[in-house]
Amino acid sequence: MKQIKGGVTAPLGFLASGIHCGVKASPLLDLALIVSENEGPIAGVFTKNHIPAAPVLLDKKHLKKHIGRAIFVNSGNANACTGEQGKNDAEEMAQLIATQLETPQFKVFIGSTGVIGPCLPMPKIQKGVHALMNRLRRSGHRDAATAIMTTDTTVKEVAVRTKIGEKLVTIGGMAKGSGMIHPDMATMLAYITTDVSITPNLLQASLNQAVKLSFNCISVDGETSTNDTVLCLANGLAKNPVIRTRSADWIQFQQALHHVCHTLAMKICQDGEGSTKVVELFVQGARNHSDAKQIANTIATSPLVKTALFGEDPNWGRFLMAIGRSGPSIQASQIRISLDGVSIVEDGKETNPSKERQAQRVMRKKSYSIHMTVGSGRGQARVWTTDMSYDYIKINASYRS
Repeated sequence: MKQIKGGVTAPLGFLASGIHCGVKASPLLDLALIVSENEGPIAGVFTKNHIPAAPVLLDKKHLKKHIGRAIFVNSGNANACTGEQGKNDAEEMAQLIATQLETPQFKVFIGSTGVIGPCLPMPKIQKGVHALMNRLRRSGHRDAATAIMTTDTTVKEVAVRTKIGEKLVTIGGMAKGSGMIHPDMATMLAYITTDVSITPNLLQASLNQAVKLSFNCISVDGETSTNDTVLCLANGLAKNPVIRTRSADWIQFQQALHHVCHTLAMKICQDGEGSTKVVELFVQGARNHSDAKQIANTIATSPLVKTALFGEDPNWGRFLMAIGRSGPSIQASQIRISLDGVSIVEDGKETNPSKERQAQRVMRKKSYSIHMTVGSGRGQARVWTTDMSYDYIKINASYRS
């Protein structure tokens, strides 16, 4: 597997574009489009928020056909909690592109991100479609990735190439997200393209597995949103033998897909609103995976833990506090904690005061790992979290302005 340039247009047969149409203040790009030369299988994973936005509802309906051709996204407005008008606007967005491509509406998938509540400025979007179509090109991936950003400070793209059989297969992706991120996704959009030949059912299973181990293992602030979506569109132009079973070819594809999803997930974490560190939390020894994940998520979202990470303070009591309130039954005497191999807790007690200075040096790094043993069970889980800084408050206090 080789990492290459090109984002969502790195695979054969994909074009992209991004423009400013007026949803956001000029000159910020706010409309993005990805189009495949031909239709193909599409898979999707969506928010678990019980108040899903109109684009999510539409995409879920279109996904029942398991076939896609284009993905159309706006930023600056989430089209969430907008009632029937929002649903009508989502339908119109899909139809605008379907008309241009002379393809059925169900083959067009959409996304929106931004402020919840206001209705979309549809006249501006309508006017932007013609320019968006005219700018479709292989080099348009960067503009498309820029156009889906909200509070992001960096563009998030990745592409990899691998060999399946005798054919080169490419997977590309772009994402947005920096705040309101929590396991099971939130306020993030990710769009993945590939020229692999694969059945719709296996593509969906592949995406489910990749998302489970990437986007569902990151947490910036513990919030969940209304719009988060991951879509993966395959067009088959690599001409590899169609992947129909969980064969060696499928394993090769799965590894590449996981790499794309994991890379994008880490870029989201690294761009967490105001964050200065990305920390891997590894929990082992729990009764089962579910308990381990619950413990890891509780630690990952604890404001006291996250502020200690920002302050570079090896205050291990905060980790024990979070473990203790996470839900599963835990014996304090079995807890062990280490930071990049520096042991600070053994058998539920401080190891040695001198270790604190070593741990503090670890915490000065921009990324490191915290390993926690909570018992003698076989359950384990891995989650990535960020610290919480002063800037997080500033960014979110003035989000609408």
